[in-house]
Amino acid sequence: MKFVRFLMKNAALANVPKHIDHFSKFSPSPLSMKQFLDFGSTNACEKTSFVFLRQELPVRLSNIMKEINLLPDHLLSTPSVQLVQSWYVQSLMEILEFLDKSPDDQSVLGDFVDKLVTIRNRHNDVVPTMAQGVIEYKEAFCEDPVTNQNIQYFLDRFYMSRISIRMLINQHTLIFDGTTNPAHPNTIGCIDPNCNVAEVVRDAYESARMLCDQYYLASPNLELRELGANNKKQPIHIVYVPSHLYHMLFELFKNAMRATIEYHESSCSSLPPIQVMVALGGEDLSIKMSDRGGGVPFRKTERLFSYMYSTAPAPHIGHHQRAPLAGFGYGLPISRLYARYFQGDLQLYSMEGLGTDAIIHLKALSTDSVEKLPVYNKTALRHYKMSQEADDWCVPSKEPLDLAVYRRPSEGRV
Repeated sequence: MKFVRFLMKNAALANVPKHIDHFSKFSPSPLSMKQFLDFGSTNACEKTSFVFLRQELPVRLSNIMKEINLLPDHLLSTPSVQLVQSWYVQSLMEILEFLDKSPDDQSVLGDFVDKLVTIRNRHNDVVPTMAQGVIEYKEAFCEDPVTNQNIQYFLDRFYMSRISIRMLINQHTLIFDGTTNPAHPNTIGCIDPNCNVAEVVRDAYESARMLCDQYYLASPNLELRELGANNKKQPIHIVYVPSHLYHMLFELFKNAMRATIEYHESSCSSLPPIQVMVALGGEDLSIKMSDRGGGVPFRKTERLFSYMYSTAPAPHIGHHQRAPLAGFGYGLPISRLYARYFQGDLQLYSMEGLGTDAIIHLKALSTDSVEKLPVYNKTALRHYKMSQEADDWCVPSKEPLDLAVYRRPSEGRV
């Protein structure tokens, strides 16, 4: 019997490339925050969600799995990336088992919820494992600008795909597992239709401050202001995923606190506060966080969003003795993906010698908050086939020219 199961498993594995080719021909179907909300609150039907997810999840998985295979061979062959790839193959196979099962069978629906939870748990360590693969690659092989650009392009799309898949899984499992969250009884899945932005800001600040106090024995204070529509000073609420907003704010607070403490290390008793302004307009909700941590040079600003660059020492998985305000350097780029996932953005404006302003832009209307999803197509394929070309702008020398070399013998004579 074990031998039969072994043969069946190998046969299924042999068909995985065919399934990936099939489902990657379809584009993912982006959903708006309003669609998530309406379905979960008024039209919640487990059978409908089951039928949608058993088709949509393979499409999203297959689209990004096609792009994994386009990574440089040296990166694709690292043990960490191979492990991530095996997780995706296994998860795809498990979802495909439900394609021919009846949505009218309650036991099938129950098994589907259990399987989604298993898949979500399996993928919990995807971010650090993929990051470890990049570290393994960087340590073993020389970097080049084109490869770095391709990896940056891939990881933005790969992690965005992961965010979207977890969103679908969380919505289904939270709505249909038969329980409610006592701490947040009004949430629809993981969406809060009346998310108090200032409350999330304070939660993220307190968590970051606790870490900062543990490591530096000091932390800057928070100054928070809100400005609602028509300049009304009132609590601001939005339809949003609190955990996503918390993730972004927590990362920004960690960076702001670390910069403030290290820039003012000689006067920790009088640290300048971190100022946060929440503003709601007709289209956008914006959150500006301002610190006085000395800022960064303009030329280094874009590096802060690079997966191939980090100001902190590279940690290794399972190594827990690192500074709590540092990590793989993925905090900012992934936070920007969370902002962009529902058509927002995260931008940094830094003044070297003074500090940094970080601004999170979110859509104020749930109808405008639509998933931003990567699609595998010819345009994406071209990004992985880019070659290094000569720059069509002058590249400044790192050292000033010695103009004396070019001076004519007659120059300088009276």
